[in-house]
Amino acid sequence: MKKYLAVLLVLSACGFMPMYTERDTDIYVAPISGINGIDLRNSLNAKFGGAHDADATYTLTVDLQTPITRYKALESTGDATWQEIVLTAHYVLRAGDTEIAHGSESASESYTFVRYLVAANASYNNAVANTIGVLADKIGTRVIAETYRYENSGDTAE
Repeated sequence: MKKYLAVLLVLSACGFMPMYTERDTDIYVAPISGINGIDLRNSLNAKFGGAHDADATYTLTVDLQTPITRYKALESTGDATWQEIVLTAHYVLRAGDTEIAHGSESASESYTFVRYLVAANASYNNAVANTIGVLADKIGTRVIAETYRYENSGDTAE
């Protein structure tokens, strides 16, 4: 407890303020197509404190690309034993009609590819779920940073 308090005192002395602390992240995440898009949207909404209405201060539009699967390891027989799933998302963040940020994020995860269909599907689905979580963290962090920068830049029309 003393170590934690000491770290807080040092950080507060330098002007450090966490982006997530007591901030209203009024961000509407537009629907994202596909099952993976639904999961990504739910993860982003959870990161922003819940779903918001379309009239929120900010609107985040995400275009989630089709997952890419690559072979990572092959046995001497030519059978794949490891694969990698790669998900890429392009996003645009708007405040009203003003675009304040756009970009692209990718995330990937390797998984075991086995001959048994049920196990292979479970392994793939777990890799996709983990990749969506990482992608949501990357996009969410970038979006929160951009809303913070926008609010403190003086560009807001209030």
